[in-house]
Amino acid sequence: MSRQPEFSYGGQAVIEGIMIRGRSHFSLAVRREDGTISHIQEPLNTLFTGKVRRVPLLRGFLALVETLTLGIKALHQSANMAMVDQTPEGEQEISGWVLAGTLGVSLLLGVGIFFVLPQLIVTPIHSYLPSDLVINIIEGFFRLAILVGYIWAISFMKNIRRVFAYHGAEHMAVHTYEAGLPLSIENVRKFQTPHPRCGTAFLLTVVLVSILVFIFLGWPELHWRILSRIALLPVIAAVSYEIIRFSGLHQSWWIARQVAVPGLLLQRLTTRQPDDGQIEVAISAMESAIAADAGQQYVVRFPGPAEESSVAEGVTEGSLPTANADATSP
Repeated sequence: MSRQPEFSYGGQAVIEGIMIRGRSHFSLAVRREDGTISHIQEPLNTLFTGKVRRVPLLRGFLALVETLTLGIKALHQSANMAMVDQTPEGEQEISGWVLAGTLGVSLLLGVGIFFVLPQLIVTPIHSYLPSDLVINIIEGFFRLAILVGYIWAISFMKNIRRVFAYHGAEHMAVHTYEAGLPLSIENVRKFQTPHPRCGTAFLLTVVLVSILVFIFLGWPELHWRILSRIALLPVIAAVSYEIIRFSGLHQSWWIARQVAVPGLLLQRLTTRQPDDGQIEVAISAMESAIAADAGQQYVVRFPGPAEESSVAEGVTEGSLPTANADATSP
């Protein structure tokens, strides 16, 4: 088996597509309504690629901020790219105000649902419990139940199931790259959809770490409890990132494999087996990110419906850096 690449590519599923975060660039590949694959390559903000990103714990906070901002940007861009054939004006630039507003609303909803709501649920039963330790543990399990229940509920939505299939395709493409294999549909099909460095695993780890942290905070007034949970969230996220990073980089270690188990189990809800078309999008996104990091332009090599007899000329598998060649640490 090939050695683990020095740089860990990762990404997320978006609307009819996949975003891959590379060493210095990110790529976005989207299946348009006419059946073709459209892609973009953009440099990453230097704040997220410099030396600060290598500092333990601090890099976890930066990764959280980057994931939120880059993820929302990719969602907006993928929606524009997927629907470009339906709008006469084509793709439109997303304003910074729209991104900031979406990010703010997302943060408020996330904090409200996963940190404030559990507090409101357990507060009425506090007087019936023997200790503050018990009530904090119960609150943590409510938070965990809300996370799993939310994921389970949205998994019944048709559009979300497609996103989950793209999520699985992204993981399978990353597995293929990390195994040092050429990025082809046949090779990608050899791997399973869960991955130890998944964002789902990160969310679950945040919830589990928060349970351990909050049990030591006692049971002050409600407003102090809510404020303490919000204030400690960056610290919890930073610790959670280090746990996920350790697990993903040391899968040959028994302890690292055990740490990954809960996240891998939860990914049975957040990933689906993709079809070949979705795997093509995942391969395009991965190849585009690798090419951008190598200073190369990329042309999607999978033909659209009107081009099935010919393959687009561009960067080929043999010209792309492999997992054992040009990848470097973030």
